[in-house]
Parts: sequence; structure tokens; C-alpha cells
Amino acid sequence: MNIYHGKNVLVTGGTGFVGSHLVEELIKLGAHVVTTYEYIDPKSYFITKGLDKNTVMAKVDIRNFDAVFDLVTKLNTEFIFHLAAQAIVETAYYNPRWTLESNINGTINIVESGRLFPKVKAIIVASSDKAYGKLCKKMYMETDALCGDHPYDVSKSATDLIAHSYFVTYGLPVVTTRFGNIYGEGDLNMSRIIPGIMNTIINKNVLELRSNGKFVRDYLYVKDVVAGYLLLAEKIEEAKGEAYNFGSEENLSVIDLIKEIEKALNLKIPYKILNTAKNEIPNQALDCKKIKALGWKQKQMIKDTMQSILLWYKSYLKGEISFPIKNNINQPTEKEDKIVKTQFTMSSPKIIYLAPRQ
Repeated sequence: MNIYHGKNVLVTGGTGFVGSHLVEELIKLGAHVVTTYEYIDPKSYFITKGLDKNTVMAKVDIRNFDAVFDLVTKLNTEFIFHLAAQAIVETAYYNPRWTLESNINGTINIVESGRLFPKVKAIIVASSDKAYGKLCKKMYMETDALCGDHPYDVSKSATDLIAHSYFVTYGLPVVTTRFGNIYGEGDLNMSRIIPGIMNTIINKNVLELRSNGKFVRDYLYVKDVVAGYLLLAEKIEEAKGEAYNFGSEENLSVIDLIKEIEKALNLKIPYKILNTAKNEIPNQALDCKKIKALGWKQKQMIKDTMQSILLWYKSYLKGEISFPIKNNINQPTEKEDKIVKTQFTMSSPKIIYLAPRQ
């Protein structure tokens, strides 16, 4: 069932790693896609796949309620996928204020816009397995308490609770998603393990592990994540007000992950353990029976995806000596805080910029 054809869909953070894959699929389904952005890497998945040619791009800071609400209403938004966030645990350690403002206020602005604009049919909010914090159990379930105790974890616990409160209080058709570690083509964050492994293979250097190599996580391919997002919006009447775990059959330590990738690519990956990681949760696994009952299932495994992922990173790094690290804290200037009033049409793609303050 394709509910997206001809519909106006807002994807916050749609130029990022997961957002790009979601935008790509929505375009294939015939949706009129709008995405917020703050900066764009010209070699990103979003640009190299030509997604900018079929997407309305709005330079909007999600912390700015007036700009967010203006965008939702002006473009007659029917579906919202809220992915924009400060998503890096280490960055949250050094810049907690930015993380909390972006992740918490951004979520408030999205759900409040949905509450005020009656044409919105579904809001899918990206939370994280980090929302649970450090629970003393092997498998996390949706009914478990949200006990984040470090800035990033707390921001995700709050995101979950805020979204749920809008359903309970106002009947807002909102769903939250809790994923493990997502990997795939287009992840440009060198601090994540799989991009780091790709860089090590391509540039023939030594992989430095911030952890002790024993931290355990679910690893889920980005296309399976996108399928989950789309399914929840399609089944919003059944799913609204709920939270859904998206786990993986591949629940691995960092060292076991390296071994799996070595087998998939038939090569050796040299690594060095630094054991300097801060505020990381040692072991996490997600029980995903609930989302499976709704019709979702994991389709791709590490052995199926690594060749394609390696080819993508080879293309990205072609001619470069080292992996470029983007600063995800690209805060807008004071001049960039007022959205230009632009008529929405899909006859040609548009970019909506923030105008200088008068």
C-alpha cells in the first residue's frame, strides 16, 4: 500500500545519513518531499544521489518554533518524519547544551506544530536505544523505564516522553522509534565504528577503538530502518501513541563486529584499543517482537551489505588522503533565523533560505 504518492512529507534532517535514505525512498513512492537542513556536504549521499533535484530544501533551525511551524503550515504538511538531532554521544559530552536544545526543543517544536496544524496525519519521531540508559538486563523492552543519565541519553529519554505526552494529552498521531546502531552507505561520521573501519581498509591504516572493544550493540542496516519508518506511518491508527524497538539479529561486541566484516570482505582489519570512551552504555540489545507483530522484519545482514558499503566509501574517499570529519555543530548565525515566505509548488525543486534579520 502506497499512502505517500502525491502527499506532502516533511523529513527533518533529511540531508543526513538516515534521512537521505528515507528521502530517497519517499521520492520513489511519489511523495512531495521537504527537508530541513543546516549544511550539506557536496559529496554526501543526498547530493551524489541527486536527491536535491527532487526535494524542497528549507534552511530551518529546528530549535526555532516559528520557523518550524511556518514550514509545516505553509507547505500543507501531512506526514512528518522527525530525524533532525545532535546524534553523536561524544559531541554530547563536550557540548551538552547544544545537544539538549537541539534534541529536546526540536522535538517540542515538531509535535507542537503537529498539534496546531490539523492536516498532519502522522508524526514519526526518531528516538534511540540510548533512551533506556543503563538497565540491568540483557534485552530492553518498550515497557522498560527510560533512565538516561548522560546528556545524549537524557535528550532521547525526554524526546520519547514529550512525544508520548502529546498523544496522551492531545491525541496527537505520533509514534517514537528506538533503534540500535544504524550503518550503511552515506554515514560520514568518522567516530562511528563502521565508517572508521571503511576508512582503515581504504587508507590502509590502523583502526583506533575508543572503547575496550567489548561494548555490545545491535547493528541494523539503514534500508531496514527506512522500511520501519514508512511502515509506522502507514499503520498510524494502530501505532499512534506507541514506542517501537527496532533490534537486530546481529547483536555484537565491537571486536566481533570487526571479525564479521573481515569474513564478509575476506581481509584483515588492524586495530588498536584506546579505551577512552566516555558516557557510553556497555551492553544493549533491543527486543523487537512488537514491531515484528506489526509486519516489520530485518532483511539485510552484515555479510550482505559490506561489499556495497565499501564501494560507496571508496567512491567517497577517491583521491583523498584521509576521511574528512564534518563538524555537526554548525550553528546558524544570528542573521539566519527568519524564514522567507515562499510559495510551495512541486513543478520544480526549490530551496527555501532563511533571510537576514531586518
